[in-house]
Amino acid sequence: MTAALLAVAVIAFLLILFLISAIKVAREYERGIIFRLGRLLAQPKGPGLFLLIPIVDRMVKVDLRTITLNIPPQEVITKDNVPVRVNAVAYFRIIEPKAAIVQVENYMVATSQIAQTTLRSVLGQHQLDELLAEREKINSILQGIIDEATSPWGIKVSIVEVKDVEIPTGMQRAMARQAEAERERRAKVINAEGEFQASERLKDAAKVIGDHPIALQLRYLQTLLEIGGGSNSSTIVFPAPIDLIKPFLGSPGSGGEKLPAPTRSDA
Repeated sequence: MTAALLAVAVIAFLLILFLISAIKVAREYERGIIFRLGRLLAQPKGPGLFLLIPIVDRMVKVDLRTITLNIPPQEVITKDNVPVRVNAVAYFRIIEPKAAIVQVENYMVATSQIAQTTLRSVLGQHQLDELLAEREKINSILQGIIDEATSPWGIKVSIVEVKDVEIPTGMQRAMARQAEAERERRAKVINAEGEFQASERLKDAAKVIGDHPIALQLRYLQTLLEIGGGSNSSTIVFPAPIDLIKPFLGSPGSGGEKLPAPTRSDA
């Protein structure tokens, strides 16, 4: 009796182990790639509950979520011979689980290596100014090249972003001097344009005053009004036309009359 109970217990234990090893559960974002005696089954398993044949079947789980891959900093020589240190980040996901397991040994390492080599080769074809100003264009080129290279592995690269560009200290100082010179040039150009526009307006004003002399008198009165309202001094300089005082310059007793010219005598 004791032997029979022991046999039943052993059978029950083995049955429980069989069920534990046979029953598998895959989450919503997971797929199970099944190898039956080394041969790949047609369809991945999951999500949910499914059964495997113990000892015969071997399962490899694949995560279908988007993976963030940090590309290590790379030493790059740009097209204009400037050494820079660049790092980037790539976002990709597996869209064909079977290809990610069968076509490549380790898709994470392979994707990281192809991203590093592509980063160095692409940035080496651009100048430093393009690297700093046309970041979106370079990101698009990187994404296209890496996605095309990893497509046979069942991987879809959605985004590649250049995060940081480290420039040598000497180049930073040179760029700062260049930016300062550019700002000074713009300031001088703006100042010259302002003076040119002011001279154009003064020319137009002179034409108006020339056609209408009374406008000059009105301008005199406006100037007196501005001096009287904005100054605490009681001294006012009143500009007067020379035509108003010309009659007084030739009056008797003023010393301004013209003397008669001496005549020559024949005696």
